[in-house]
Amino acid sequence: MARRRSLVSNMVAGAIAGTAATWLMDTVTKVVQKLQPPDDAERERAAWPNDQPSVVNLVDLVADRLAIRLDGRSRPTAASVAHYALGAVPGAAYAVLRDRIPAVGAGHGLLYGALLWAVNDEYLNARLGLAAPPAAYPL
Repeated sequence: MARRRSLVSNMVAGAIAGTAATWLMDTVTKVVQKLQPPDDAERERAAWPNDQPSVVNLVDLVADRLAIRLDGRSRPTAASVAHYALGAVPGAAYAVLRDRIPAVGAGHGLLYGALLWAVNDEYLNARLGLAAPPAAYPL
């Protein structure tokens, strides 16, 4: 029972950490976007498939596959939930796996985070049509 509680505690702590990291990333991104040249902001928006960010495209894709109709009010909420889930779920997975699979915990999570970013942002988003290829965006 104690081991089970430890597993659940780790998952919850990891999900909280992933959610907090997502919030921090959003905060830093907003600052960076305010400081970036207008040409970079325009180039980034021009690269968005369907004229919307990748998380909104993900929500649309999932809703379409599940035959769910989202109205104007529920769509932004679903996008926000999906965005934070993309931080919470990998955070929970890291918290559970880091002590069980040594490579996952390598570099105190730096390797895990780097691989997660590379697979998710640099490969899957473009492969699924949720975002343009990385070269389409300003550095």
